[in-house]
Amino acid sequence: MPSSSGFFSDKRCPIRAKRERRKEARPGELLEAALELFVEKGYAATRSEEVAARAGVSKGTLFLYFPSKEELFKAVVMENIAGRFGGWNTEFEQFEGSTPEMLRYCLATWWEHVGATRASGITKLILSEGGNFPELAAFYRREVVAPGHALLRRILQRGIERGEFDPGIDVQHAIYAIVSPMLFLMLWKHSANVCVEEGVPLDPPRYIQAQADTLLRGLCTPAGRASDGGPAS
Repeated sequence: MPSSSGFFSDKRCPIRAKRERRKEARPGELLEAALELFVEKGYAATRSEEVAARAGVSKGTLFLYFPSKEELFKAVVMENIAGRFGGWNTEFEQFEGSTPEMLRYCLATWWEHVGATRASGITKLILSEGGNFPELAAFYRREVVAPGHALLRRILQRGIERGEFDPGIDVQHAIYAIVSPMLFLMLWKHSANVCVEEGVPLDPPRYIQAQADTLLRGLCTPAGRASDGGPAS
């Protein structure tokens, strides 16, 4: 009969099995705890022992997986933002709709998976503390800004090649025009609503729809406007 170490770990020694499952879960728990603390306190004010304590492990265990706070922060960025670009580029390759529809989908997807989550606080952290930590700022530009701009560039070029976007647009500055409203939304989310007028609520999905409408009015040719199916569902 073939042996089954997993079976015996689970059935014959439940304490050992629990400890093994706990060990496997630790990197994810540490990254989650680190994300919470980096967003709450900032990079400089977050101490490694605080991350370990929140994750329920020793400081030594933290350093077993992440040798320094810098490496921990980089892992948080990769896990929550940078690691998504592979999947997003695959979606670009497989997308069958028009380019205006693709741009709307891109903005809505970004909000769902980054902007609406705690991970959006990473960008605010970099904006506020990047000047004091140039290595982290360079890492963020390389792993988040560069691939993000590259994907937006591909979207804009697709629209131009298909006759949906004006061929005369300044592609690089159009990228900044797309990114800027998203930066505002992240600052609003993590700045106690100081970016908006008191008593005037900001609804993120409506905001994104309005920004997409404005951008596409400037980008689209008549053919592109005709191919725009409207707000992403």
